Amino acid sequence: MKLDYSVLDFDCGAEADRIARRLREILRELSRRGLVVAMSGGIDSSVCAALAVRAVGKDRVFGLLLPEQDSSSGSSLRGRQLAEHLGVECELVDIAPALAAIGCYRWRDEAIRRVFPDYDGTWKNKIVIAGGLEGQVNHFKLVVEAPSGEIREERLGLREYLQIVAATNFKQRIRKTVEYFHADRLNYAVVGTPNRLEYDQGFFVKNGDGSADVKPIAHLYKTQVYAMARHLGLPEEICSATPTTDTYSLSQGQDEFYFALPYRQMDLALWALNHGRPAAELGAALGITAEQAGRVYADIQAKRRTTRYLHAKAVLVEAVAELPA
Repeated sequence: MKLDYSVLDFDCGAEADRIARRLREILRELSRRGLVVAMSGGIDSSVCAALAVRAVGKDRVFGLLLPEQDSSSGSSLRGRQLAEHLGVECELVDIAPALAAIGCYRWRDEAIRRVFPDYDGTWKNKIVIAGGLEGQVNHFKLVVEAPSGEIREERLGLREYLQIVAATNFKQRIRKTVEYFHADRLNYAVVGTPNRLEYDQGFFVKNGDGSADVKPIAHLYKTQVYAMARHLGLPEEICSATPTTDTYSLSQGQDEFYFALPYRQMDLALWALNHGRPAAELGAALGITAEQAGRVYADIQAKRRTTRYLHAKAVLVEAVAELPA
């Protein structure tokens, strides 16, 4: 089989039916009545919400919009549009006050000021990744935009990087707390929304967006999620939305922050690695050198190793024989 994007083609209708059927089975196994979905306006959560409705009907799906002060206004707009399109009950909860109270913004700003001393908390900011495709060790840079519009960037030290990420991880963990409140209130299960790229590469927060009762699309490549969205008839604004982290105040693509390549190319790279295709073949398919393709493979494998902790359950000193491991 030739290595090109056709390897990601699949029967959307059959797969949508299979996922819906499995969701119903899982709810019976968990003794839950319905599904809670946090709808960010992005492609993954939108497809998960649509599949949830397909599985159990709109009256047993509860949607949440969970913006904070750095969220794009477009996210909530698309989330509301999706809720109206699907006909599901939806509630908006601004989590910014909770994040401020818990120190999310304060801890983040303190770390940023160690890099840019004149930063005053109002500047836009983001973290970007660099180095991997050039054969260097991955490292992170902090990018800020001053009120004048001037863009500055500096390489982040480990201490500052860890503190900024730890602070912003509060966002995903507070969101999940809200999701589980409503799941407990309604006796529903919480839907996790990672696609295969995110799940495989550990692009999620432990006990944040990584926490869920069921993850319906963790086996689907991002390209397949977009195809599923169109098959399910989701609004064009959602089907054509560019993947972002929607975590930092400066616009940030997922490939800027985490992945070695844009999602479509990463899909093909991950598929090729999973199916034992040589790096040279991937390079030819992507229009990059075999050496660069080899670095992409190495980056995927490195992320699998370093994010294994995110997938791990709590470790027991001694197994409890009466309960499942």
